[in-house]
Amino acid sequence: MSMVVVMVIAIIILAFVMMAGAPVPLAFGGAVVWIIFTMGINPMMVTQVGYASITSYVLLAIPLFIIGGALMSNSRIGSTIVDWFDCFFGRIKGSLTIVSTCAFALFGAVSGSGMAVLSCLGPILYPKMVAKGYPRGVVAAVLCCAAPLGLLIPPSVAQILFAWSANVSVLACFLAIVFPGLLCTVLISIVGLILTRMNASNLTVTEKLSAKLWFKKTSTTTVKSLPGLFMPVIILGGIYSGIMTTTESAAVAAVYALVLSCFIYREVKLRDFNRFIGDAGVTTGVIMIGIFFITVFSRLMLQEGLPQLILKLLLSVSDHTWVILILINIFMIFIGMVMDDVCGILIVSSILTPVVTGIGVSPYQFAAIVGVNLGFGCITPPSAPFLYVTSRITGVPVKEMIKYTLIIILFAYLPVLLITTYIPEFSLWLPKAILGVKFSAF
Repeated sequence: MSMVVVMVIAIIILAFVMMAGAPVPLAFGGAVVWIIFTMGINPMMVTQVGYASITSYVLLAIPLFIIGGALMSNSRIGSTIVDWFDCFFGRIKGSLTIVSTCAFALFGAVSGSGMAVLSCLGPILYPKMVAKGYPRGVVAAVLCCAAPLGLLIPPSVAQILFAWSANVSVLACFLAIVFPGLLCTVLISIVGLILTRMNASNLTVTEKLSAKLWFKKTSTTTVKSLPGLFMPVIILGGIYSGIMTTTESAAVAAVYALVLSCFIYREVKLRDFNRFIGDAGVTTGVIMIGIFFITVFSRLMLQEGLPQLILKLLLSVSDHTWVILILINIFMIFIGMVMDDVCGILIVSSILTPVVTGIGVSPYQFAAIVGVNLGFGCITPPSAPFLYVTSRITGVPVKEMIKYTLIIILFAYLPVLLITTYIPEFSLWLPKAILGVKFSAF
């Protein structure tokens, strides 16, 4: 049996097992087993490749960021950040859409996880917004679409995995997604505000205060929220200044979150820390199983020249870079619709990075493109984990929020994806400006 036939059958097995409802890592495991036994590959070699993939120092940042996010989700950090943004936007009609989006972006920069942000801020913001006359479907859609900002605002666990898998700089990947993340935040705020005003007539706004009372309230809120607001400064400042590596900053984030939660806000008991470590261990274990099998699968595909085959196939359709990028984006959106963000980014970064560099696209620009595509995938059916988690948290049926979710995708995520894809400097300018001569686009 030829290798091409084996690989085609492996991909069919992968697709069939996933459609049958099996976990994605096990689907990749089934494809790997098929390749091993049909091609007579030494299982010991495969085991060594998989083991080496999960012993990287960089990957230690993942459980540390998960622990930090869990600690913050169980303290008042999220609510104080929401109150702080409300001081500045509360007088705008429909402003809680802006407040919620900005809070999701900032909290995402602290926790590195979109799901942690959704779990923490969703139960806080949803009842508050509905009580002020905001339409349920719009509220749920805004929360759902703002949650992936945790993937786009650094530090991002997804970008750590991309940098590790594509063998590029983590810091440069973080810098490359800053502008796409900020633009996405602005557009979600604007579209959410318009949808809110179009679908609600009895919105209430924050009570108007005199300048003296507003300054007093803002000062008090700032003092309360300052420890949480200072966290991104510590983490990102340490990374960008070169004082700390990504893994060291994740450790600092976990310790800082522990101090805030247990000793400043005093909402988490030290005895609860074991539970957070256990939850982080389970989540990390699932991620590592996925990394193990997907890395082996990708390595086998790379050995057989799959990236070159894909590039040759794309060039047979068109030799225009723009057309090829459209096809790659469509493929990645489809991947995001059927896989979770971890599995999707691992398979895309390892196989498609050589393809995009082959047509002259920087891997750091590609990191930003993949980040936006993951945002698509997290909120686009049939997988859409954020869509279903939002429905569970808010109690709003998916069918009630899907229309508004698609509108936000169309007018927020899609423009950002197009700009990031076709204007390289949009993602590459900041790494060049900050890293200077240390930065190489390839």
